[in-house]
Amino acid sequence: MKEILTGKVKTVYPTDDLNTVLIQYEDKVTAGNGRKVDFPEGKGKLCCEISKILFEKMEDSGIKTHYLSMPPHGVVVTMDPRKVMCCKKVNIVPIEVIVRNVAAGSLCRQTHLREGISLNPPLVEFYLKDDEKNDPLLTIDRMERMGYSEILYSLLISNALKVNDVLKEIFSDMDLDLIDFKLEFGHYIKDGHLLLADELSPDSMRLWKKGTNESYDKDLFRNNKGDIVEAYKYILQKLRQIT
Repeated sequence: MKEILTGKVKTVYPTDDLNTVLIQYEDKVTAGNGRKVDFPEGKGKLCCEISKILFEKMEDSGIKTHYLSMPPHGVVVTMDPRKVMCCKKVNIVPIEVIVRNVAAGSLCRQTHLREGISLNPPLVEFYLKDDEKNDPLLTIDRMERMGYSEILYSLLISNALKVNDVLKEIFSDMDLDLIDFKLEFGHYIKDGHLLLADELSPDSMRLWKKGTNESYDKDLFRNNKGDIVEAYKYILQKLRQIT
C-alpha cells in the first residue's frame, strides 16, 4: 500500500473509501524539529491506543474529531492493527494550536515567565506548521494577512479550550497536571466541517505528576531524563482504569 503522507512519527495510507484514511503510528520519536531521533520499540502502539481513548472521550464530550475506529473496521490491513486507526480524511489547517495551563518549555525560554507559573485563563497560541521555517509563532494580524478568517481562528480557540477542559479533568483523575499541549485541526473533505485531527498522546503534551515537575511525556526524550515507553505505558494503564 503506497502512503499518502509520511510525517515525522506517523504515516497516512489510503483506503477504498475516498473519504477515509489509515494512520499508522510509528515506533519513532523526534525532538528539536526532527534533529533528534530514536526508534523506541512499542511506542507506536502506545500512542495509537492512547489517542484512540482520548479521541473517544472528545466525541463523548461533543467535540468532533477525525477518529473513526481502532483497529480499523471493514478495511483490510496488512500492517500491525494495534498501531493503525481509521480516520476521516481531512485537509489539515497548517496552524498548530498550543494551549498552555502552566508556563514551561519555549514559553519560558522566550519570555521572562518562570517555569511552573499557573496561567489562568489558559494561554492559546498559534504557530505556523512549517518545519523549514521552524514553526514560528503567529499573531492574529499575521493570520489575517495570510488569509485566515476571524471565524476560523475563533473556532480554533473555542475548540482548543473545550479540549483543554476535557483533558485536564481526565489527567487530574490520574494524578497528573496537564501543563500544555499541541492540537491540529482539519476540514473534512466530505463536508468541510472543522475536526480535531492528528493525535492526542504524550508525544504532543506535557504531563507532570501533581505537585512536582516529574514528566510523563516526550520531555523525557528531549532532555535525556528517562524512558518514554515506560512513561507512556503508565499513561495508558491509568487511562484504562478510568474508562
